[in-house]
Amino acid sequence: MLHYVYILACADTTLYVGCTNNLKKRIAEHNGKKSGAHYTKIRRPVTLVYSERFATLGKARAREAEIKRMTRKKKIALCIKGV
Repeated sequence: MLHYVYILACADTTLYVGCTNNLKKRIAEHNGKKSGAHYTKIRRPVTLVYSERFATLGKARAREAEIKRMTRKKKIALCIKGV
């Protein structure tokens, strides 16, 4: 099973970093379900701006933590570079 680390752009221009094993479903949850993260629930709509795939959950979680420690400027650069 693949795992994904992703960055969402929120309606208020903030960025959200998360991890999932079903990217399409998780984006839908962030945008319209009660099961979405509280942070994105109050900043809808959100748009996927970046994602990476990993073979294991451990590697995905490690990368998620690494991205969360980045400055906003570095996260934006990652999104631009990844396109």
